[in-house]
Amino acid sequence: MIVAEIQKQLDALGDPATAVILRRFFKTGPGEYGEGDLFRGIRVPMLRTLSKTYDHLTLPETGKLLESPFHEDRLLSLFILIRLFSGGDVASRDEIYRFYLKNTRFINNWDLVDSSAEHIVGAFLWDKKRTPLYELALSQNLWERRIAILATFHFVKRGWFTDTLNVAKSLLSDGEDLIHKAVGWMLREVGKRDLESETSFLKAHYREMPRIMLRYAIEKFPEAERQLYLKGGI
Repeated sequence: MIVAEIQKQLDALGDPATAVILRRFFKTGPGEYGEGDLFRGIRVPMLRTLSKTYDHLTLPETGKLLESPFHEDRLLSLFILIRLFSGGDVASRDEIYRFYLKNTRFINNWDLVDSSAEHIVGAFLWDKKRTPLYELALSQNLWERRIAILATFHFVKRGWFTDTLNVAKSLLSDGEDLIHKAVGWMLREVGKRDLESETSFLKAHYREMPRIMLRYAIEKFPEAERQLYLKGGI
């Protein structure tokens, strides 16, 4: 019942004009990566605020919200999951992590992945074996591969770069533009904290990197150095 009440509230908060913009922004047209996704037209700050109101939901209730065909419902569910995870004990964190990986079919757009992977998958694996990341990186599912690299953002923020670089290497030949951008972004984040680690990786692999991955990775480099990478002069 509470999930139905939440969805009724979300429906009232929706704005049709904003929904049109969001459908276009998240590529919901035929053949696009978000094909068929539905939007109510609610902005992210409102969903974050609502997540604080509903962080008393049980995991099954949050799961019902995650199964919604509406994008905003799923994003709200993930914000709630993050709050439940961060405030949970060892057992509940384990349960939420496993629930998340069991339901990746609903975490099916880049913003859903980017807002949650580091806070649940990365946070859970911080003090554990990282094998699941490498399994996700080999997945046929685009979003699971993006989860693999984005989860390592949790490690990067704590000064650990090995898994980011290893997962990045495994995704160098990925065919998806959304993976190229994610990997390039994470390499750039490594470079913000340890430029030598990033440049060492780039010098070894930049010639085989997809162009957009390289561009994202070197975005903050001095222009002269950027041009050397782009022209193969390193």
